Amino acid sequence: MNNKLQFLVENYQTLPDAIELVAKTRILLLAGISGAGKDTTKRHLLKNEEYCDIISHTTRKPRLNNGREEINGIDYNFIDSQEAEIMLKERQFIEAKFVHGNIYATSVSQICNAYSNNKIAVTDIDINGIAEYKKMSPGVVAVFILPPDYDIWRSRFANRYNDKEEFEREFKRRLPEAINSLTTALDLPYFHFILNEDFRDTARIIDQIMHQPIEFNYKDIEVRVRAQKMLEDLKKQYNKIK
Repeated sequence: MNNKLQFLVENYQTLPDAIELVAKTRILLLAGISGAGKDTTKRHLLKNEEYCDIISHTTRKPRLNNGREEINGIDYNFIDSQEAEIMLKERQFIEAKFVHGNIYATSVSQICNAYSNNKIAVTDIDINGIAEYKKMSPGVVAVFILPPDYDIWRSRFANRYNDKEEFEREFKRRLPEAINSLTTALDLPYFHFILNEDFRDTARIIDQIMHQPIEFNYKDIEVRVRAQKMLEDLKKQYNKIK
């Protein structure tokens, strides 16, 4: 990533009209460690016509995901560095972040489309991007999806890879990221924590949160305890392999 793009991302300021748009739109942001089930949960939510998929822009290349190559305009809007620079300079994004050396961003037009059609805008996003949304509008709903335990998470994550060596290499790289993500989420009071034992139940609970959020405050406390235990297990595993 060149220095010019890095400067533009680090100094990016959302247009006032775009901030107002975020405040007016029903927005659901899904976070969670890699392999927690964000994509599967989102796809199930999108079967409900009330939801609208917000497709992020990224400068990274398409890759295999669960044995299928990602598709432009469906999985992500794939753009090159030159297009990213233009969009950043023209302030076409709600927010923009560096993740693993690439730009990930949400365009204003995607949120505008959801608002115009009276939809709930839903996307999975880096946890730092959620903080930016929350600064713009406290009404944005943030959900952290949690695997039932460490062993199930590792198994789910392994299903992404046909090659065991590639999986082990990637898992070692993702483990500290998972620790950082979960640590950050536990420090923030605005996350709803959902234990993802079955994606259908997870989607149903999230849908209820979007319509009746107060009822889930006590459930959040219960799952936060599980999340803390998960974090401790992740740290133990990381200390074994680092």
